[in-house]
Amino acid sequence: MIDKENMRVRSIWDELELGLGAGKRFRVLVHLILNPNKAFTKYALAKATGLRTPSIEEYLEILVKLGWVKENEFKPKTYQINPENDIIKILLDFFKRMLNSQRFKAAQPPPPT
Repeated sequence: MIDKENMRVRSIWDELELGLGAGKRFRVLVHLILNPNKAFTKYALAKATGLRTPSIEEYLEILVKLGWVKENEFKPKTYQINPENDIIKILLDFFKRMLNSQRFKAAQPPPPT
């Protein structure tokens, strides 16, 4: 786990690597980015991403310490993307552009009839 006092991000590239991490952490981040107005419990994130709850806890700890994700002090705790974070602002814009791109739309399966 990461101790916030000892976590030193040397550059924006280091922070991106730490935040985006491996594919599984990226899966959690993408789910939160695609649902920016919703808050999720660890269990809901595990169910939505297909990951185990202990893995979700580890990924959320990193993302919360980076300030990319907000931890809401409810019982149970909920988590949501932090739209005030500068990197998240860029990622939100990136995903919005991706979802609106012709290439992305062309790759989607046709709607059910």
